[in-house]
Amino acid sequence: MGTVEAANKQTIGKTLDQKKPKVVFVLGGPGSGKGTQCANIVEHFGYTHLSAGDLLRAEIKSGSENGTMIQSMIKEGKIVPSEVTIKLLEKAILENENDKFLIDGFPRNEENRAAFEAVTGIVPEFVLFFDCPEEEMEKRLLGRNQGREDDNIDTIRKRFKVFLDSSLPVIEYYNSKGKVRKINAAKPVGEVFEAVKALFTPVEDKAAA
Repeated sequence: MGTVEAANKQTIGKTLDQKKPKVVFVLGGPGSGKGTQCANIVEHFGYTHLSAGDLLRAEIKSGSENGTMIQSMIKEGKIVPSEVTIKLLEKAILENENDKFLIDGFPRNEENRAAFEAVTGIVPEFVLFFDCPEEEMEKRLLGRNQGREDDNIDTIRKRFKVFLDSSLPVIEYYNSKGKVRKINAAKPVGEVFEAVKALFTPVEDKAAA
């Protein structure tokens, strides 16, 4: 059994190795506006946007054995193992003809990060971190849920806490490697994208040169 798994891993590894995809991790708290900015990057710079959450939801919807397992873990409040999410990300990268990917909302914690690099051998080009004050994110999220402010405030604060506790160590790790590109996400959408564009344009120019 171990040898089959090892062989599978080798095959995927080789294929990813041949493909040499360019990966940018996109991190930011709930309400930081990263979804909007990812859509802009896709449109202007031709990246493919992969959301770890969307991939897990799609797998659940597919009704596969894997999907059923993911669903029951989420229902029980358990964290889906890194390997499961990484396999879905690998599959999405290999099945797509593009070689430039934005991976949104992953790695969620240090264990995710270490497992992704160990399994795929991919080190991100850089990490795009949408830094936004908690009060601003709170205001945006409450603005989306008119009339339900009191219901949601506790949930929103819990989400912030989870993000701070789990994702900040990942950002600190990549910062120590000089790979974090921090964007002030409290500004209006257009201004935020101007700052994002400045990060992606040199990368594209170098590739074209």
